[in-house]
Amino acid sequence: MRKLILTLTLGWLVSSTSGCAVPIFSGDPNRRAQQAIYTSENLRLLQDEWERFWMLDQPDHMTPFRTHGGLI
Repeated sequence: MRKLILTLTLGWLVSSTSGCAVPIFSGDPNRRAQQAIYTSENLRLLQDEWERFWMLDQPDHMTPFRTHGGLI
């Protein structure tokens, strides 16, 4: 019984580090490019949301030059 549990555990560890059995993107090159663009766009928007939450997108008041802050 101990050998069986050890074999199953070792098999699970090896299979989990060998990569994904089902690919995340399509096999069609055009569709794969579209899916990659959508994924990268979502990650970019997540970064913008993070900066907006921590107010990192606001102008720094310690800058040596003036910022307009309104519509130009």
